[in-house]
Amino acid sequence: MDMFTPVSASIGGALIGLSAVMLMLLNGRIAGISGILSGIALAGSGDKIWRALFVLGLIIAPVLVWLVSGEKPVFQMDASWPLIVLGGLFVGFGTRLGSGCTSGHGVCGLSRLSKRSLVSVLLFMGAGMATVAILQLVLGG
Repeated sequence: MDMFTPVSASIGGALIGLSAVMLMLLNGRIAGISGILSGIALAGSGDKIWRALFVLGLIIAPVLVWLVSGEKPVFQMDASWPLIVLGGLFVGFGTRLGSGCTSGHGVCGLSRLSKRSLVSVLLFMGAGMATVAILQLVLGG
């Protein structure tokens, strides 16, 4: 718990919630990242601009934090590139299978009291916990 930062985490969570509410109010869209990202390639021409700007904002945000604070955001991935790619493919498959991602179901779906989202969140959280437990048993830790 060396990196326990409740204030910045709460501010970040509030900003995520605010952005999800604003997207719903202004565009009538759910802030599910997988749907937004896939819609850039698949959506009609008038629907691509806001999607691209949303994704661009996700990419630019850490750069802005770096410029404002003077501290480069820490990103550490203790895995090989093949494992990262394999994990990404599994996440992409699960996203398509579950008709949405953690942001769509977890942030937006639960706030709309969606039963499908509740089941999805329970399943992917349970699968994540089981995966960590199994890996710790196999790899030790």
